[in-house]
Amino acid sequence: MRAIYYGRLLMSCGLFTLLSAGVVASEEEGSLHHSSPHHLSVLLGGTDLVNEDHTAFTVGIDYEYRVSNFLGLGLVVEQAFGNIDSTTILAVADLHLWRGLIAQVGPGVEFVDDNSYAALRLGALYEFEFENGFTLSPQLHYDFSHEDALVFGIALGRAF
Repeated sequence: MRAIYYGRLLMSCGLFTLLSAGVVASEEEGSLHHSSPHHLSVLLGGTDLVNEDHTAFTVGIDYEYRVSNFLGLGLVVEQAFGNIDSTTILAVADLHLWRGLIAQVGPGVEFVDDNSYAALRLGALYEFEFENGFTLSPQLHYDFSHEDALVFGIALGRAF
């Protein structure tokens, strides 16, 4: 059952990426908003516990300061609602690998009930950039913590 769920998720992300590629403004070398080092985005998605059958609606906010064309440093705060009910705070490095392809990695802490746990995020996203500074990015992350989780979603952002 989970294999079908993940297969549909990956197919949906792939289809979304292909459809979005047709409406994205053409990029020159690198990013359209290199002159704007700040980037703020809001994530809407889900969190799925890897070893349990729990999935929760997730909302997050991500701030990035772009140090160079390759490296951005930032902060991610996410809240999973429902069966999971946890808050995750991460200090991340965004590695801008090629055009809009970004790898995200960083340590953090996860708060569940009255407990806190160390966390580590490894993730990937593809950031579609529009000429007005807005971004749209499908994302997929794996959070290592007391209960490993897969976090997925779509983020709408703005460079400023």
